Amino acid sequence: MKIAVVGTGYVGLVTGSCLADVGMNVTCVDVNAQKIANLQKGVLPIYEPGLEDIVERNTKSGRLQFTTKLADAIKGAEAAFIAVGTPPGEDGSADLRYVLGVAREIGETMDGYLVVITKSTVPVGTAEKVRKELAAALQKRGSSLQFDVASNPEFLKEGAAIDDFMKPDRIVCGVESERARDVMARLYKPFTLNGHPVLFMDVPSAEMTKYAANAMLATKISFMNDIANLCELLGADVNQVRKGIGSDPRIGNRFIYPGIGYGGSCFPKDVKALVKTGVENGYQLRILQSVEDVNEAQKHVLFTKVKKHFGQLKGRHFAMWGLSFKPETNDMREAPSLVICEQLLAAGATVTAYDPVAVEESKHMIGDRIGYAKDAYAALAGADALLLVTEWREFRVPDWARIKKSLKQPVVFDGRNIYSGLELRAQGFAYHGIGVK
Repeated sequence: MKIAVVGTGYVGLVTGSCLADVGMNVTCVDVNAQKIANLQKGVLPIYEPGLEDIVERNTKSGRLQFTTKLADAIKGAEAAFIAVGTPPGEDGSADLRYVLGVAREIGETMDGYLVVITKSTVPVGTAEKVRKELAAALQKRGSSLQFDVASNPEFLKEGAAIDDFMKPDRIVCGVESERARDVMARLYKPFTLNGHPVLFMDVPSAEMTKYAANAMLATKISFMNDIANLCELLGADVNQVRKGIGSDPRIGNRFIYPGIGYGGSCFPKDVKALVKTGVENGYQLRILQSVEDVNEAQKHVLFTKVKKHFGQLKGRHFAMWGLSFKPETNDMREAPSLVICEQLLAAGATVTAYDPVAVEESKHMIGDRIGYAKDAYAALAGADALLLVTEWREFRVPDWARIKKSLKQPVVFDGRNIYSGLELRAQGFAYHGIGVK
């Protein structure tokens, strides 16, 4: 099959590369000429484990190509994915200008029957808007070409996106014709040979499924953070509580780890967009509004602990381990580290941070207002305390004797509860976790 993927961000690049890796002829399109030039040289715009090898392999084989010309990618294609950004507007709604702009251009350039697939996370009803853009562009051309619009939301976890695409829990396809269903079935056949299910449904239900899934996961995180904060007040240990409720199969043990809030490109944006969709339709999503409120407040918890421990922060210096919103990615969108850095700086403190892959991204977002270390231990020099913000694997079992020697004071603020307060206190550290004694 010949496939076009419009957008070479996180979703588009993973989608196009993985489809090429199972033998399809894929052309990825982007308006950013520099990004396309870099991709043609094998320089990726994002960090994702395993993606660089797949791009290199399939580019060399000729199955994966990159261009700025949509018409070239669409010519002869059976399906075209729209995988451009849908940034949140000031009111929380998803900005669809890029999605609809691509739909319009596809209508202006398509040369045969095409299934146009919305891969971007879009509100319910977007497919109908895409359909209208395509129809208007074709009508303007005086063309009677046929097309279908389908919804195929992505469920990729940053840091594990390749496995998620190649071995999906489920593939959700919203279609409204047998012809579109046939194209989608052939498209995903390589990924269903091992029993991974394709769930066909109507388009609005597919669009809603993506938002509902992310909103549910965000709800679990905020719920546990709320419980963690109450545990501290009551003298309970949220880690024990988590094990107690996670052993119940109706609840499960995933996404119930307390911390300093969720971030990234999906959960914050999608929760806001779903709340906005409710408002637009005269319905208040009260639980999700609280989920967002709890999450924003949780990003301030670590700073509050630092302030409580030290009092005056002016002139203090802190080491920060982790900048990305989660491990195995350089994504810092809505990252708790951004909030914590801003609070420390505003209080007159200084920060030296280390992250295995997100330093360059941090330099774009924070700049030189904080310092950057070449490794985790170099970040500790002269610091009054260590703040663990992102739970990268290399931080899990550090050399505590070396840390104690490097810090001015043996103080640890564990924003992800990956350390044992009991063990650290026995070694002479002051330990502050989330929802623990």
